[in-house]
Amino acid sequence: MLHDPAIRNPIAIAFGAVAGALTRHYLTLWFTQQLGSSFPYGTLFINFTGCLAMGFFATIALENALAIPAEIRFLVSTGFLGAYTTFSSYGLESLTLLRDQSLFLASFYWAGSAILGVISVQLGMVLARMVN
Repeated sequence: MLHDPAIRNPIAIAFGAVAGALTRHYLTLWFTQQLGSSFPYGTLFINFTGCLAMGFFATIALENALAIPAEIRFLVSTGFLGAYTTFSSYGLESLTLLRDQSLFLASFYWAGSAILGVISVQLGMVLARMVN
């Protein structure tokens, strides 16, 4: 049963996600305690380090001769980095679109995600106030 990838991969993602979420939580608390809450220093740090880690890991996993098992790839990328910051996926996907020489799609995805993300947060707040 545990040899089945249909079971192993989701378990690996779950373990990675717990570690990523807790790392994000405690780093955010630490930055807030050290630097205050007037600016989201923790989130900024998490986004940059998550992108750095995603770029490093994706390169090692895809371009290196190392054979990294699927459950480890899922644990690190989807699990840990996905819970640590989805911004790392956004960065990797934007760069992939640029590398594939699709400047229009890369720009649309890059700007659209940021702009529509902020608009969606505002819309969610409006909807929540309507329900309340």
